[in-house]
This record gives sequence, structure tokens and C-alpha cells, in this order.
Amino acid sequence: MLTAGPRNLITDVAGLKVGNASDSKLKSGCTVLLCENPATAAVKVLGGAPGTRETDLLEPHNTVEQVNALVLSGGSAFGLDAGSGVQAALREEGIGFEVGTQRVPIVPGAVLFDLLNGGHKDWGRYPPYRELGYEATQSASNDFTLGTVGAGTGATVKGLKGGLGSASSILDSGVTIGALVAVNALGMATVGKSRHFWAAPFEIGNEFGGLGLPHPFPADAAEIGTKFSDAARDANTTIGVIATDLILTTAQAKRLAIAAHDGYSRAIWPAHTPFDGDLVFALATGTSGRTPEIAEFIDLCAAAASTMARAIARGVHAATPADNDPFPVWRSLR
Repeated sequence: MLTAGPRNLITDVAGLKVGNASDSKLKSGCTVLLCENPATAAVKVLGGAPGTRETDLLEPHNTVEQVNALVLSGGSAFGLDAGSGVQAALREEGIGFEVGTQRVPIVPGAVLFDLLNGGHKDWGRYPPYRELGYEATQSASNDFTLGTVGAGTGATVKGLKGGLGSASSILDSGVTIGALVAVNALGMATVGKSRHFWAAPFEIGNEFGGLGLPHPFPADAAEIGTKFSDAARDANTTIGVIATDLILTTAQAKRLAIAAHDGYSRAIWPAHTPFDGDLVFALATGTSGRTPEIAEFIDLCAAAASTMARAIARGVHAATPADNDPFPVWRSLR
């Protein structure tokens, strides 16, 4: 049986901190996940429209196996600049991959599209994401807010505001796994037009409303609801991180990222479309000092899916309203 960690955040995985920076006028922002020590990392992209930075180095056959931070950002391709701000902050601290006399902070990242959400995007010559990345790094801590913050500031799903979500699980073995996600999907996080989340079977306590699944299921539950009927039809992509305190190889980390994508499919209908850039990073901090046996790794992969599904629902559940929003927040539903 899985239980939530003490914070029910990805920072329940020892060795991780999260920082957010948001601009309410821009209706966008970024989120940084900092590793206190370099962590083994991998990535898996299953959406058809990704925007990424430094993801090639995460392939198991490449040289650099560990990262110093990961960045999730709004802003579409403009948001890739957030990684430069994180890099600058880490370089000031002397953190990075050692190459001769130099240290190069390793900061992969991914972006979502939030340019059509009613925010002010006339930023002049250069977009603000580099400074937002620097600010997010400076604010990193073990506790952070969910919903309309960081990379989730301007996020949406079909019919509702999205947001930044996180959750954690502790396995029977004592291993911790955590998820962090910016939910900006083309599809729906709720069942039909109801208030019930697709992720309901995995909910722990009342972390996103405690409603369970609807009974009976609404007649429109199986209908394919997407933003293609909305003005915000192209404003998509769910980007996330799954992390554990186990010691993993890069190949095992990639398998964990693949498993976490099942959480997208459990919490969003439909997921992984040609107009989503759906991506999951995986991190293994190794702070438990343990390597998993095969049976434990299978359990870990299952927990990756359920924890990610919970994080997605929590991000939508925690969203708060702002002026000129294209969609209402979940809490406004009756």
C-alpha cells in the first residue's frame, strides 16, 4: 500500500528542492528542480510537439549521466531561456560538471505553450524567462505552492485552468518517489463535464477533492474532449519530473520516465497527442544508498504512474483565477 510523504511533494525525495518564479501580467513563469548533489537523469518524450533543452545528453549511451537541475517553463520556445538563468545562478555557486578549470552546470529543460492565455506577451526585444529562471533558482526550498504558480501560472486543460502539481509516495520498502508536473494538456483532466478527476482511483485522502469516480459514469465520459473546439486549441503540453531516492542506472531512469507517462494517460484524456509535447524527466538521487531488486523496481514503476496521475490532478485542483483567463478554475465547478 502506498502512502503519501510528509509534504506530499517531490521534495520528499531527499536531495531535491523546488523554486518557482511567476509573472502575473505575463501569465507565465518557470519552475526549477535543484539537485543538492548531481543526480542520475533520463528523459522520455511521447508527445508530438516538444520543446526541449539539453535532452540528448540524457540518453544512456552519452557521456554525462548526471544533472544539477531541471527546468520546466512556460513561454513555448522563448521559455528555453529559463535554463540560462538557472545555469547562471548555479555557476555563481561553483556548481557544475568539471571540465578542466571550468564548471558547466548541467540543466536540461522543457517548455509548454502558454502564449494565448490572456497574458501580456509584448515583452520587447528579449523574453523575460532567463531572469525568471535565475529568480526561481534563488527561491528554491523544500516547500512550495501548487496551482497557478511557476511553470503552471498560465497552464490550461480542456475547459479548465491547469497548474503546477506535485505528489509523493512511500513504498512498503521505505523507498520514496515523487512527481512534479506542469499540466497544460490538450485533453481533459476530469470525467466528461463532471467535477470528478480521471486520477481518482489513485487519490490518497482528499488531496484533490476526495470525490472518487462518478457513479454512474456520465454519458459523455468516453467522448474525446480537447481544446480543438476552443480558441486555445494550440496551447498545450504537459511536462513533468519523476524522482526517487534509489540508486538507478541511466537505463533504469529512462524506464522510470516511460512508466511515469502512464500517469499522464491515467489522468488526462486524451494524452500524448500530436499537439502536446508531453515529456517526463526521471531523476535518481541515490540518497537512500540502495539499488532496487527487480521486484521492487517493478513496484517503483507502478508507483511512478500513480504518483504522476495524482500530481496532475493536484495541479488542476489547486489552480486559482486571474483576470482574462480563457477557462474557469476547477473550484468554480458545481
